[in-house]
Amino acid sequence: MSLRIVGQALPNTFEFETEALIKASGFREYDARWWFGHAGSTVPPELNLIGVQALGMGLGTLIRRMGAGPDIVTGHDFRSYSLAIKLALVSGLMAAGARVKDIGLALSPMAYFAQFALDTQSVAMVTASHNENGWTGVKMGAQRPLTFGPEEMSALKAIVLAGDFDLVGGGSYDFVAGFREAYLDDLVGEKRVARKLKVVAACGNGTAGTFAPQALQRIGCEVIPLDVELDHTFPRYNPNPEDMRMLHAIRDKVLETGADVGLGFDGDGDRCGVVDNEGNEIFADKVGVMLARDISMLHPGSTFVVDVKSTGLFKTDAVLQANGAVTDYWKTGHSYIKRRVAELGAIAGFEKSGHFFFNPPIGRGYDDGLVTAIAVCQMLDRNPASSMADLYCALPLTFGTPTMSPHCDDALKYGVVERVVSDFQAMKQNGEIFAGQQIADLITVNGIRVVAEDGTWGLVRASSNKPELVVVVESPVSSERRRQMFEAVDAVLRRSPDVGAYNQTF
Repeated sequence: MSLRIVGQALPNTFEFETEALIKASGFREYDARWWFGHAGSTVPPELNLIGVQALGMGLGTLIRRMGAGPDIVTGHDFRSYSLAIKLALVSGLMAAGARVKDIGLALSPMAYFAQFALDTQSVAMVTASHNENGWTGVKMGAQRPLTFGPEEMSALKAIVLAGDFDLVGGGSYDFVAGFREAYLDDLVGEKRVARKLKVVAACGNGTAGTFAPQALQRIGCEVIPLDVELDHTFPRYNPNPEDMRMLHAIRDKVLETGADVGLGFDGDGDRCGVVDNEGNEIFADKVGVMLARDISMLHPGSTFVVDVKSTGLFKTDAVLQANGAVTDYWKTGHSYIKRRVAELGAIAGFEKSGHFFFNPPIGRGYDDGLVTAIAVCQMLDRNPASSMADLYCALPLTFGTPTMSPHCDDALKYGVVERVVSDFQAMKQNGEIFAGQQIADLITVNGIRVVAEDGTWGLVRASSNKPELVVVVESPVSSERRRQMFEAVDAVLRRSPDVGAYNQTF
């Protein structure tokens, strides 16, 4: 079969109905994301259904070439177009000889679980995660519990854009009925909390609404649902537990109901955000420190992996040091952290975005927001005399920002970051004062993290899945030092006219 792969085609044209539209920039570092569009959108689409079919042909070709065999699990999130996209993907997979096991409407971690439960190496989960309505994407893997990284994504991109398909035929399709119940049964297992916890479960009208409340109820929590009704228009806010609008909504519900904790889940259920009983919106890296304290108490000498956006407390916290915990800072991105957790045999990995990865005995190595939520409840259960706010207040005080994301085009963002890295390296080499102090360290494992003498730091990196940069700042000293670092980092960024406005600040 011969498809013409194109990077541009407008809807309501002959070309759009006959050619495979698939924009090259949609192949990201560790998954795929494209603007698919929706009714009323004036932004040209980056993908059409024929393009999705071509993606399926490419993925089916790649997993065979990788030696993963023909079997693959697929599922889709709750958006108005996700089922159509999944079926187009399935048709392409089958043309390449894949034996597809379709688990239906699913969370991403449910699809990862299916790789184990259905004894299948590969996965293709159709989801745009927390992206705005109109986006779509696919999270893929061919070696459980890992997902694709840059090497696999580059190979897939090359196959698809060149039309280099092995269309061997012989594919098959099997719909796996009732898999939601199998996932929930495995998720909950024998886990129970003796403490009577009142928990706000906030889902932003995303897919997690049909999973999270049930899981928390089954471990013994009293659940207060918030925006759990499925609604792909996301009428209040995007289901994104890093978004301050969602966190504020959870805070308000916690204070209104006197809940012990508020838990928020993103669009495909692989992330979890936390608000304590006093309404404090706890950034996910601080939640990670709290969980690391709890886990390292049970498992002394534990190794943890954290991303470069995360708080410095993982290295400096006295409790973690006393428990013999070892922390490795690594590249941001669910695929990177997941892979690093597996490489090091770490018991857990934490991302500031809320992706948490637990190896046995807690999880299977992949990111699951519901596993995280249950771990938070179990931590509270093991500390019956302490509230969530007590555990939070027990952490050393630092002054951090949310993840801030100024716009920068996909074609330009990596060049901007390269320039910023060079600027900081030149400053350090020349002994220049930055944000009022000497530069003590530059960490370049992912973008650049510039660290001042007093431990205040700022990070700049390119977003892996959106046309944005990522900026995070933290100070162990004061909010004023945090502000100084932010303004200094922002001034370096603004040397590039291609850097736009921030999505949120602090």
